Amino acid sequence: MKNFGSGKCPVMHGGSTTQETSVTKWWPKSLNLDMLHQHDKKTDPLGSNFSYKEELKNLDFSALEKDMHTLMTTPQDWWPADYGHYGGLMIRMAWHAAGSYRISDGRGGAGTGNLRFAPLNSWPDNTNLDKARRLLWPIKRKYGNSISWADLFILAGNIAYESMGLKMFGFSYGREDIWHPEKDIYWGSEKEFLAPSEERYADLKDTSTMENPLAATHMGLIYVNPEGVNGNPDPQVTALHIRETFARMAMNDEETVALTAGGHTVGKAHGNGDAGALGVEPEGATVEEQGFGWKNPAGHANANETVTSGIEGAWTTNPTQWDDGYFEMLFNHEWELKKSPAGAWQWEPTNIKEEDKPINAADPSKRNNPIMTDADMAMKVDPIYREICLKFKDDQEYFSDTFARAWFKLTHRDMGPKTRYIGPGIPSEDLIWQDPVNPGNKSYDESAVKSKISQSGLSISDRIAIAWDSAKSFRGSDLRGGANGARIALSPLNNWASNEPSRLSKTLDVLKPIADEFGVSLADTIILAGNTAVEEAAQSAGFEIEVPFHKGRGDATQDMTDEESFSNLEPAADAFRNWCSNEPIASAEELMVDQAQLLGLTAPEMTVLIGGMRVLGANHTGNDQGLFSDRLGVLSNDFFVNLTDMNNTWHIVGDNKYEVKDRSSGNSKWSASAVDLVFGSNSILRSYAELYAQDDNKEKFVNDFVQAWNKVMNADRFEKN
Repeated sequence: MKNFGSGKCPVMHGGSTTQETSVTKWWPKSLNLDMLHQHDKKTDPLGSNFSYKEELKNLDFSALEKDMHTLMTTPQDWWPADYGHYGGLMIRMAWHAAGSYRISDGRGGAGTGNLRFAPLNSWPDNTNLDKARRLLWPIKRKYGNSISWADLFILAGNIAYESMGLKMFGFSYGREDIWHPEKDIYWGSEKEFLAPSEERYADLKDTSTMENPLAATHMGLIYVNPEGVNGNPDPQVTALHIRETFARMAMNDEETVALTAGGHTVGKAHGNGDAGALGVEPEGATVEEQGFGWKNPAGHANANETVTSGIEGAWTTNPTQWDDGYFEMLFNHEWELKKSPAGAWQWEPTNIKEEDKPINAADPSKRNNPIMTDADMAMKVDPIYREICLKFKDDQEYFSDTFARAWFKLTHRDMGPKTRYIGPGIPSEDLIWQDPVNPGNKSYDESAVKSKISQSGLSISDRIAIAWDSAKSFRGSDLRGGANGARIALSPLNNWASNEPSRLSKTLDVLKPIADEFGVSLADTIILAGNTAVEEAAQSAGFEIEVPFHKGRGDATQDMTDEESFSNLEPAADAFRNWCSNEPIASAEELMVDQAQLLGLTAPEMTVLIGGMRVLGANHTGNDQGLFSDRLGVLSNDFFVNLTDMNNTWHIVGDNKYEVKDRSSGNSKWSASAVDLVFGSNSILRSYAELYAQDDNKEKFVNDFVQAWNKVMNADRFEKN
């Protein structure tokens, strides 16, 4: 009998059970609406009633952290610890979990525990981090639902540094796990890992031309190639790429140097073997490997045989101690290029005392040369980085504090505002990158404020526009932006083209005095303005509704606003107001789906909001695209009724411009954008459009619009929970 060792049965089956059998493979340009419905509760084994925030209340933080300290120095035979300490491995795991974050779209980062899943679990840069997670499994098993994998990854890095002598800046619990790979993150178009960098740069010599939102030089890396650009050592060129990649992760030069030096103060790189002999990554491994990847045919999993990056060696004399050894080693020696046993380029000292060499990671009776990567040499060669390094070299306390703060930022950048932080290690200091907001007043007469707004002379479209523009900056990816703080009145948001600066200024001139009169925040006033408009429009459609409202938004000041950081939230398009910049980075329809995903909307919610925003007359600069109604300002389902009316025909007249004509007479009726028409052309979206076009769903349309509107208006209200 044939042995089907891979688990195959000798018959075909009827299920579409692999990615290659996707029904959309025939039409690869079709919209990926799946990204709007990822992380559905159906995939979550913990169920809809599970609350991680509540579970954390039962966690013995001290006991957990004590167990983590013990773990660091308790070697396991199946994966022995370098120097008897797992700290370096755990730090790398935490770093690589957090380091996938990019500021352009806020995606990536450590907040979801995505390191468990493809593609990150199988990136070349994450080789052997599968072992780090398995080392943590006994801890996870013991503490169960009261600690997420996402929190555990970062906690492991913090405890590792603590156990090596560094005073950490702080730590927050509260990251919640996902249960399948993220479908919304674009990691690059390359078809192979470590493809030449040219594939993601318009000009490799101009680092700013790296394709947005990417933040690494190669597919499968966190930042830069440690051997140099495209594996060719040149520290000065590498420095330019480091500056760009770290900036795209929201780090300035000082933070970049601190993280580079602090990350390489402890631990070692692994390249003591034949990299080509390693087995496949976890995602491609056979079932008997049980999720392990990169199997080493040498057999024993110790530091003298392990291949990870291909570079081999430690950076400092004492790789398990937090000290100033990195700068001492870097600046007190001359360095030359050598090849590691795995064939990777690395820098080694031309002359070094035996006692200054780090001991062998598996045999303390031996010593080996230290190493530097091309990125390390960039710290010495680049004049800006060099100056910062020398400053750190002369002031160890300042270096330690700067690193601890940068590490905290690295590992918490995508957690959102401080109000979401949980646990005993939360720093008391407010940091500008946390987007702080002053507390808001809740003791005011909501009805009186609404009445004043309604009598102010502001049109429905003016009120809808400012409320939407205030809330639309929210990104569910890193939980930034939104209406709380009223930053739409501050730079840079008040100058964004998508926010119609002139119109915005006039509307604010009306709302600010009302806010002052009633002692209510401008942020609350703006949302109340939008809510009154929705209520009046619904009333005109024959429905008496009240939009839910939660008092207590606060206002930020300009000093509380990191202008450079907020500039990354500026949209290239706003489908809900039918606006697209002159140089869009993708089709208007694709940008709509991306925007909806960042706002946390489902496809039905996206659909009903588009239809409602059109009939409310909320289009950018009052453009007439998609206004399929003769009664603007009425919250009706007219958009969908006329979109699905077969008495109309649809004609392209220019780039993203279409004309709607009467089928019988040929007379022009309306204009439209591709965003408008995709709700009729895409089969999934059309199914929603037809639902809302039904005569018996007029009330459902209004109610669903209000629900979706309220969701966006409150997306950033973490403090009310």
